[in-house]
Amino acid sequence: MASGSITASVSNLAGGTTYYYRAFVAEYNQSTGLYDYRYGSVRSFTTSAPQGYPAAGWLELPASTGAADYVGTLYGSGGETEENRNYTFNYSYTYYASMWVAYPLTGAHKTGSANTNSWNYYPNIPNSRQVSITGNSYGTMYGNSAYSRGHQCPDASRKSDDTMNSQTYYATNQTPQLQDKFNASIWSSLENAVRGLVSSASDIVYVVTGPAYRKAGGSETINYLTGAAGKNANPAQLPIANYYWKAILKVKKNGAGLITSAQTVGFWFEHREYEKGDSYANYCVSVNQIEQWTGFDLFTNLPDELEEASETNASWATFQSF
Repeated sequence: MASGSITASVSNLAGGTTYYYRAFVAEYNQSTGLYDYRYGSVRSFTTSAPQGYPAAGWLELPASTGAADYVGTLYGSGGETEENRNYTFNYSYTYYASMWVAYPLTGAHKTGSANTNSWNYYPNIPNSRQVSITGNSYGTMYGNSAYSRGHQCPDASRKSDDTMNSQTYYATNQTPQLQDKFNASIWSSLENAVRGLVSSASDIVYVVTGPAYRKAGGSETINYLTGAAGKNANPAQLPIANYYWKAILKVKKNGAGLITSAQTVGFWFEHREYEKGDSYANYCVSVNQIEQWTGFDLFTNLPDELEEASETNASWATFQSF
């Protein structure tokens, strides 16, 4: 039998992974007309750990589910560039609300004096498809002053640019939130804490937030605001979310701009009044849990090698220390 060596080329191997192989030779036996098989010993090699991974797109974005009535991206005054994006939203004509709003947040976004404070309709959706509270409160249009027009992308997270700030006042960015002991208390405290994560233009977190009317597969009762007499409120019956959620992502990158590690955390609240002193940290959940309850695939552009492990964290302290 001749001796020698055999080489083979392989591709598309994962970094930092051990692979096992075994060589064999099929030798034709002329006497029997059959093949004799000879096997080598099992050997292995380990590929080098990757130096980082590229993102597949904007890191804040969930996967498109195909269930949206309208998905749009808004940009600041610098034009439609990747660096100038404000937020992306998935709007439901059924609920008159965006089922999620996703945005990047840096220290620069929260620094400035932009304060437009004027509610308007989103221009690319017919006004009839948006709730009619652009010039009036829920107390006026629905006779219920317990609820405020709760921002999903907060105006305080868009202080650097008048255009970005004004876009947070579109009707498509609001939902009816209990004001005194939810929107102005525990929810506001969480929004402040998220802004506290970034102090400079180079600091960045990725945020996606939204209402939930039922958990996936659930049958929770949905309550409604009813239009006040003589006000012609649109819609006449406005759904109120049973839950609100927020998911946050941070990544670390190397000098080449590749992602080397990632961490996430989530928050899930029943939409109710919370007692003074109750901390948002008590309502931490994993992003995996939010995905199960909403049916959304969050942070879908995070490299697969990092996404699964990073979405199991349910500790605010762990996230802060990342």
